[in-house]
Amino acid sequence: MAVIGDKEYFKGIPEIRFEGKDSDNPLAYKFYNAEQKVAGKTMREHFKFAMAYWHTLCGTGGDPFGPGTKVFPWAIHSDPIQAAKDKADAAFEFLTKMGFDYYCFHDFDLVDEAKNLVESEKRVHQIVDYLKQKQEASDVKLLWGTANCFSNPKYMNGAASNPDFKVLAHAGAQVKIALDATIALGGENYVFWGGREGYMSLLNTDMKLEQDNIGRFLNMARDYARKQGFKGSFFIEPKPMEPTKHQYDFDAATSINSIRQYGLENDFKLNIEVNHATLAQHTFQHELQVAANAGMLGSIDANRGDYQNGWDTDQFPNNVLETAEAMLVLLKSGGLQGGGINFDAKTRRNSTDLEDIFIAHIGGADTFARALLVADAVLSNSKYEELLAKRYASYETGEGAAFIKGNLKLEDLSNYAKTNGEPEQLSGKQELYENIINQHL
Repeated sequence: MAVIGDKEYFKGIPEIRFEGKDSDNPLAYKFYNAEQKVAGKTMREHFKFAMAYWHTLCGTGGDPFGPGTKVFPWAIHSDPIQAAKDKADAAFEFLTKMGFDYYCFHDFDLVDEAKNLVESEKRVHQIVDYLKQKQEASDVKLLWGTANCFSNPKYMNGAASNPDFKVLAHAGAQVKIALDATIALGGENYVFWGGREGYMSLLNTDMKLEQDNIGRFLNMARDYARKQGFKGSFFIEPKPMEPTKHQYDFDAATSINSIRQYGLENDFKLNIEVNHATLAQHTFQHELQVAANAGMLGSIDANRGDYQNGWDTDQFPNNVLETAEAMLVLLKSGGLQGGGINFDAKTRRNSTDLEDIFIAHIGGADTFARALLVADAVLSNSKYEELLAKRYASYETGEGAAFIKGNLKLEDLSNYAKTNGEPEQLSGKQELYENIINQHL
């Protein structure tokens, strides 16, 4: 039963089913076949697709040049609790019609923030009780929760990095509320995104104190959640800037360094967002590889940016080539550690039909499914891995293998170089690798 509640908000939208690539039905999957096995796991298991509460249910299309263009039928009630329940009804109708198993939220996506923390906490507890019922009725689960410690004006100078301890304490109280909600709903993970944890100018910033305070804050949050019995992973979501000039979790490498510096490596991994990677002047696949190399590839926020715009446009993914290269990293590294693929993406401001929300998510799911099939074919039916192994074959035997094992000194390298003469010029064969990917698209 796709409608979990008394109302049907997405009327005329059926349960979305797999119909194959030859289907011309815009409300059907062309490549995402949830139970199809690829590389030993079903697509459902590989992806763990999740809906982003904030974009899908709260994003009305407003931008700096104009108000929202979308009037959602679940967002018209004046009572905040009833409005939150209506939104939850819409969420679970959408999730079950899409066939997605997970959702993600910020605390005040679930219910409007009140005028003070005490009232806000009461509201969150009320809607959590309602969400428990929705989860039980649908078998939909919570992939991760988080706290919005960036929208409220009190966080204009940051949250855990704020120069005013009173603000930092408010952030702590808010994170506690979000952690309690995540734990109560059986959330599998918890995310920290430091949207304003950075600076606009170094002139008025004590960077070391701010970064150390974030480290202390994260340790406190981790310790609290573990005492409450939380078994999941904590994720850091890197982003280089916007709205700050520089954000402390600039990219995957910077975030991994911070995790290790503050003794969080046994509990924390990364939630990699595509658009954040490109804003950091990296590729999505680069950020995935850096995280995988560190054993910290936790989860993915799936979207894309506009390469002509220098900000976070959060468009739905549709680049199969880029995503196929990313899926190569995913398959070769053994997959995500605890997380899934959350569509942190929003329909465009002028896409105002409720149907468009489904079409966008279908396209995103199909992009990842098609990319997974391409990556699996490359690994299974091409010379890709053979070529890659051949390129590094000199480290498999002889002095190269001794170097890998740590058995050589600098003098040994010098003697080897003098004895064996000048090295040959070996082609990187980049175009061949690119053609292999293209051959399987």
